[in-house]
Amino acid sequence: MQDTIRTRFDYAEASKILKETLHLDGSPVAFKICKTADEIPEGMAHISENVRHCQMIGMARKEGKIFYATVENHACMGGSWALGLRELTPSLKSGEFYYKLGKFESWPACKRTIDRVPHVESLTTYATLYAPLEKTPFDPTLVLIIAKPKAMLKLAQSNLYRLGGRITSNFSGIQSVCSDACAQVYLSGTPNYSLGCDGSRKFSGIEDGEMVTGIPVEMVQEIVSSLKIVTGAAGSS
Repeated sequence: MQDTIRTRFDYAEASKILKETLHLDGSPVAFKICKTADEIPEGMAHISENVRHCQMIGMARKEGKIFYATVENHACMGGSWALGLRELTPSLKSGEFYYKLGKFESWPACKRTIDRVPHVESLTTYATLYAPLEKTPFDPTLVLIIAKPKAMLKLAQSNLYRLGGRITSNFSGIQSVCSDACAQVYLSGTPNYSLGCDGSRKFSGIEDGEMVTGIPVEMVQEIVSSLKIVTGAAGSS
């Protein structure tokens, strides 16, 4: 397996700082989108279950599990499409799926939303990899953090510490963990904050008082370094 990031850093130390500083319930999750089987570390377990991507994130976050999943392991059609494992199903593409769930006034409203869901190019992903950040045997594509709003505030402030500016989040209340926190981050190269969605709250253990964010691995080291400064600042609560 080849390294996928040139400037590597201590993932275990970064995880320790994130967990202690943000008072996380569980671990930050290392997530990787693999294009070929060669990118999977030798000896890494292939999950035998058929579950949702957001559940897999929860398994790494709360249970410390390390594994990879291929398309047949992904139970959620929308999630596996967002991550590039499948093509979009006709019922999702037309808006029928979410319309029948009662989440939109009309099919056109569903279609407008689905057409804007960030997603990896279909059928370009071979597998998705999951691990607690402190134990990851692979270089992640991005790191996911599930935490309370105050912790997200500190992450946002850390993101702006060096250059300043504004935080812009992209979400629609559906596909929060797969699209908002993974595909969007992978495609844009910037962190994204999401409120979570009904599915991820039901299946992955995101609590009522928690949100989710994804951070490109290239930005994690700087954000972690800034986090220590931001949380120790005189004006920080």
